[in-house]
Amino acid sequence: MKYSLSLGRVAGIQIFVHWTFLILIGWIVYINLRQGMGAIDIIWSVLFILTLFACVTFHELGHALAAKRYHIKTRNITLLPIGGLAQLESIPEKPKEELVVALAGPLVNIVISSVIFVIIQPNPETIQSLDLTRLSHHNFLFSLMVVNIWLAVFNLIPAFPMDGGRVFRALLSFKFERHVATRIAASVGQLLAVGFVFIGFFYNPFLIFIGLFIFLGAQAEAQYAEAKSLLTGYTVAHALMREVPLLKPTDTIEYSSDQLLATQNRNFIVADGGQVVGTLSRDEIIKALREGKSQEAVETSMSRDFISLDVNAPLETAWSQMQTLRKAAAPVFQGGQLVGMMDTENVAEFLMISEARRKEAGN
Repeated sequence: MKYSLSLGRVAGIQIFVHWTFLILIGWIVYINLRQGMGAIDIIWSVLFILTLFACVTFHELGHALAAKRYHIKTRNITLLPIGGLAQLESIPEKPKEELVVALAGPLVNIVISSVIFVIIQPNPETIQSLDLTRLSHHNFLFSLMVVNIWLAVFNLIPAFPMDGGRVFRALLSFKFERHVATRIAASVGQLLAVGFVFIGFFYNPFLIFIGLFIFLGAQAEAQYAEAKSLLTGYTVAHALMREVPLLKPTDTIEYSSDQLLATQNRNFIVADGGQVVGTLSRDEIIKALREGKSQEAVETSMSRDFISLDVNAPLETAWSQMQTLRKAAAPVFQGGQLVGMMDTENVAEFLMISEARRKEAGN
């Protein structure tokens, strides 16, 4: 993710913190100052937030390590003000596997809470004696235990993109087809999201933001599952662009922009002596032009971490891989030879044409 600072690797997974996390820290400091808190109180508050997000990181690592068990890699984990985001290369297709991966995160929070409970051994009398109006060494661990319990419960709300939405979808998938299960889970999630927004208007504006986040996340998940189901039964060959728009690594950005204007191509394959060395998208060309690189070689702006597709690979698998890795285009090979290119726009057109043909055949 752009504008993120690397914190290092854990279990081979890169951990990033987004710059907007500083806004959260600043907001905590501001709120404490407005309430007349002293420097010690502010330090305890900031330390609590940092510790809490360490727990969030462990939560996301729970997902990542559970996914690794099913040979699914995690590209990275990014910490945002609203929580953590583990970018898995794919979502488990089997209901049992998705159930395990989805539950792994909240289970980590429950384990953390249980460990803290054993350490502090709270009882009703000690809890009543705690001053919970401000953080200190007296209530730090107790507060962390309570928040971890809340995180586990909140994440199990049956709404995408919460873990509970994936748990709900996995349970439904034991009886329904995956896209049907996704549609049901997404509908329930959107209904809950509307409830969050409604309550937010009267009690807590932050619930409005959460509701919108859930509503849009559920909608995107449903559309993704529906599109993937429509691609089932086809291979990459069905959506293949056989007229490959090629560029050389030594071609200039200006030349590539001329090709962008002269053709309908929005993505290009960069090849050197017949060997593919990268891809170049419209966005990358425009970005390079804005940075004054019009006379620089294409190889300075192309994407080198492209994915290669086999012409006989299942279309839904290839499309899902491109979506997950956020690749607009990918070279397609047959027997080691470049035979074409597949991009997301062409897949969208294939979907529309296939749907139109089905309706025509139905008439």
